[in-house]
Amino acid sequence: MSYLSCMKRIVLFVTLCACLALSCTRQRQDTLQTGDLIFVGIPADYTLDDTSMDAAITEATGTSDSLTLIHVAIAEVDSDGQPWIIDATTKYGVDRHPMETFLTQFTLKDGSLPIFKVMRLKDDHVAATAVERAKIFLGTPYDIEFLPDNGAFYCSELVQVSYLTDDGSRIFPSAPMNFKNAEGEFPVYWTQLFALIGQEIPQDVPGTNPQGMAQDPNLKPVNVTIH
Repeated sequence: MSYLSCMKRIVLFVTLCACLALSCTRQRQDTLQTGDLIFVGIPADYTLDDTSMDAAITEATGTSDSLTLIHVAIAEVDSDGQPWIIDATTKYGVDRHPMETFLTQFTLKDGSLPIFKVMRLKDDHVAATAVERAKIFLGTPYDIEFLPDNGAFYCSELVQVSYLTDDGSRIFPSAPMNFKNAEGEFPVYWTQLFALIGQEIPQDVPGTNPQGMAQDPNLKPVNVTIH
């Protein structure tokens, strides 16, 4: 075999390997993985019930962007390739349920689905461990007080306490929570809720929210369709 023929074969082999690697990467990016975070988004032009928590969250954490993220859930893919959801909601508390239950719960009043944004840790070697840690909290009540370390969890708080680095520190930091709308007032939902439970609105108490969490530099968007 001539030197030129040998070099051509080497180039062809390297090119083939590169193509296969790119194909695998694309397939991995387009497939839901254990530990992915699914954010539930409401378009800015969609009208929510003014008395709902979703509307209150939108008023408090929404931005001028076209999408307001009102919820975040943890994905788990079982050995059969079936997707499951672990999240904290007012209806179920901290629960693990099939994807179908998740989709039903967040179906909008007009029968359509919200916009789902899937994010993945850039360094996802702790993702599977984070999911197992989240399972420890199954059965825990929803945190209607929105307070840290009270034995209950709201959606992004569950993610925060579950996703830890190798040294045990939290990947997602806390920040002062905001319950006020753009006019600097508390939506009726929050005033009624906290009056009902006899607690002051925890304005500026350290916490998390889906909108802020989705912008964390440790996450990257992945092209996964939720259906």
